[in-house]
Amino acid sequence: MRPEDVGATLNLRGLTPWRLKRSIILGFKSIWMRKLRSLLTALGIVFGVCSVISMLAIGEGASYEAQQQIKDLGSQNIIIQSVKPTNNSSAGEQTRSLVLEYGLTLRDLIQIQATVPGVNVVVPNRRIKDFIWFQSNSVDATAVGTVAWYPEMRSRKMVKGRFFTQVESDSRTNVCVLTQKLAKQLFPLHSPVGKTVRMRTSYFRVIGIMEDQVDATKVDDSSGTNPIESGSGEGLEMFIPITVLKDHFGDVLIKYRSGSFEAEKVELHEVTVQVEHSDQVVASSKAIKSILDRNHTDQDYKITVPLELLKRAERTKQIFNIVLGSIAAISLIVGGIGIMNIMLATVTERTREIGIRRALGAKKNDIVLQFLIETILLSGIGGLIGVGLGISIPQLISHFAGMKTIIQFWAPTVAFSISVLIGIVFGIYPALRAAAMSPVDALRHE
Repeated sequence: MRPEDVGATLNLRGLTPWRLKRSIILGFKSIWMRKLRSLLTALGIVFGVCSVISMLAIGEGASYEAQQQIKDLGSQNIIIQSVKPTNNSSAGEQTRSLVLEYGLTLRDLIQIQATVPGVNVVVPNRRIKDFIWFQSNSVDATAVGTVAWYPEMRSRKMVKGRFFTQVESDSRTNVCVLTQKLAKQLFPLHSPVGKTVRMRTSYFRVIGIMEDQVDATKVDDSSGTNPIESGSGEGLEMFIPITVLKDHFGDVLIKYRSGSFEAEKVELHEVTVQVEHSDQVVASSKAIKSILDRNHTDQDYKITVPLELLKRAERTKQIFNIVLGSIAAISLIVGGIGIMNIMLATVTERTREIGIRRALGAKKNDIVLQFLIETILLSGIGGLIGVGLGISIPQLISHFAGMKTIIQFWAPTVAFSISVLIGIVFGIYPALRAAAMSPVDALRHE
């Protein structure tokens, strides 16, 4: 085909609304005459568009949940946790003294407040893991001794009742707040608010129920180095004033399990430090680490900065979306190649029809337009079906699997636009090939 012929075939300046309408009608008729083949041809685009929308929705939902958990920890917070040391010197010390002493201390807390600038609020807590009883029903859970402003610092919402007050903490009142999961296991048949639960020999009145929350700072417990034990990770927690926990259980935490005896002295299992401005969080975390390094010979603490976790999660989300988008784009390209292949075969089948149209006065522009419109209609119809499936599948996943999915408003539009663009790109060559046929040779074709 000569260059001037290519230029002629792409010259659509004489295109009128009537010619366009007629070409669209002919395109629909041609597709309808080959319904099964047209459907199979469009399936590549259908699955490509569907996968683009669905995979992005699933990835967006998973990323949102992960980021939300980190945000709940507070972007201006620094979380410091006690970690049981595993080196030989600590083990030998435990054997000699029978009491293993490690982790954060009140001295650390005082130095952090006195030397780190911009520290607003500090939330300490201690934890003890044991059975919590209601009548004859018991659950292996964790009692968390903390302060009255813990829910605000950690973005924990009350489902029922209330959290304890500073007055109750100062007066050492035996009150407690249960997480939803612990409340369901201890009280499967009725509301726990107003009831009394027991831990060891101490009794506590339930005044509220707090929503469950996955701890984004939790690490692998298989080594036994995580101070927040499995009960906490599972959401089985009972919150009591830290003053009450110290009065009832003392400084040394003793565990009797299956004939074994463990004694640990941990002044504070976790401290949450809030910084005034988010741009000071990283610098403050480095200052806190410097203080703890001077005070602790062993690495018996762990610092978590939710702001850094959030930035990491956002970066992971971008990479995840690029990977998913690339996989879906490959599906669309494969669908486009399928359309081109079918249209090339169609051109061969309809050679005589092209010759008759050219003999009756059809121009090259008309032939190009007809075949190009057919490919655009194929990809467009496939794109519409794919958009419908792509919107439906995430909703079905959310309904039956319980996974959160988020469909961005731009995803269906972009996916459909790409499908039409692929139809144009992969339809140009078959259309030009059809228009380049000699009318005489086309009429001779059998």
